[in-house]
Amino acid sequence: QAHLVESGGGSVQAGGSLRLSCVHSRGTYNMYSIAWFRQSPGKEREAVAAISSSGALTYYDDSVKGRFTISRENTKANLEMNDLTPEGTAMYYCAARPPIDGGRWLMASAYRYWGQGTQVTVSS
Repeated sequence: QAHLVESGGGSVQAGGSLRLSCVHSRGTYNMYSIAWFRQSPGKEREAVAAISSSGALTYYDDSVKGRFTISRENTKANLEMNDLTPEGTAMYYCAARPPIDGGRWLMASAYRYWGQGTQVTVSS
């Protein structure tokens, strides 16, 4: 019944890669901006990456810039994660919102719909 469903999480060694997917289970999410956030125990939810409804614009948190890539297709959004580090261990969530003015691409409060999350564990 979720609007967004994440998958692709798992355990990987430091330096490895994972590809997460966020499937649109309902609605016209192809017209929405999509973002990925992550949260570790005892820490606040933090932004990872975002992509505009057209796919023309992408935004990344400095902590993952150059290593992660966000992309989108008709029914899903992907997060390609390369050169993973233990700091990447977290529950990863995808989120969606209608287009808005003023950006706020990496602000969690700007997103309306959220998935249930997929766990990523990076070991050293």
